[in-house]
Amino acid sequence: MSTTAETTPADGAPETGTGVWLHGVTVDVDPATLAGVAGMDGAPVRAVRAAGLTAVVSAAPLAEYGEAALRRNLEDLAWLERAARTHHTVVDALSRAGAVVPARLATVHRDDDRVAGVLAERRDELAATLARLTGREEWGVKGYVAPGALPGTAEPAGGGGAGAAYLRRRRAQLTAREEGQRIAADAAATVHAALAGYAVAARRHAPQDRRLSGAATAMVLNGAYLIDRSRLAGFSELVGALADGHPELRLELTGPWPPYSFVAEPSAEPAHPVRREPA
Repeated sequence: MSTTAETTPADGAPETGTGVWLHGVTVDVDPATLAGVAGMDGAPVRAVRAAGLTAVVSAAPLAEYGEAALRRNLEDLAWLERAARTHHTVVDALSRAGAVVPARLATVHRDDDRVAGVLAERRDELAATLARLTGREEWGVKGYVAPGALPGTAEPAGGGGAGAAYLRRRRAQLTAREEGQRIAADAAATVHAALAGYAVAARRHAPQDRRLSGAATAMVLNGAYLIDRSRLAGFSELVGALADGHPELRLELTGPWPPYSFVAEPSAEPAHPVRREPA
């Protein structure tokens, strides 16, 4: 995550005025789509057009979204969740209407001219990305260790009393768990390879912790796949076939999502904004 904002006042005083929060870039967008989506200030988002591209933005009061304020607010989990949800809602609406290059969360410019400058400076890169995303969607496949799929543990033989028997059982349980995780991890790699071979592009993200996934068992696959819309039915069938062929995994198909996983980081920063990376 990163923030983009123009410089704060030299005397350290709170920023005033209104900045421009960038949600994403498209070739064009229907005004009706914009009218039905609220931006960061609660008002409908709007378009800034330049260089044959369209940036979808919303008003961002600098008292809350200026550089110093963002640095503070990004440490507030409740604020961050609200901002991320609003930003995602806009990007999701754009992705359902056509190809979109999502902006990273908390990308704020001083004014429309700055946004137009970014479109002009990065026109070739953005246009190429939009062309690659046209007619395609991001879908996710999560794989979890299937309940009851881990190897069973037989009662280990041996003497030595209750304490020794307990230690043998614990050792056997840990060995079985490690073996089960290895089997599930191997299956996840096989599943990902098959899905990646079908997709236009694929990314394998780090598995989510159970506290985040909410699942009862460990996640071993967190894949993202860029799929041609015309081939989505076949992709769904492939997920089902892989689930049947790997009972040690529980596969979950999610989407469509905006193409967050398939937008490359810019090769060079725009000349106008000052970008800061929070710790």
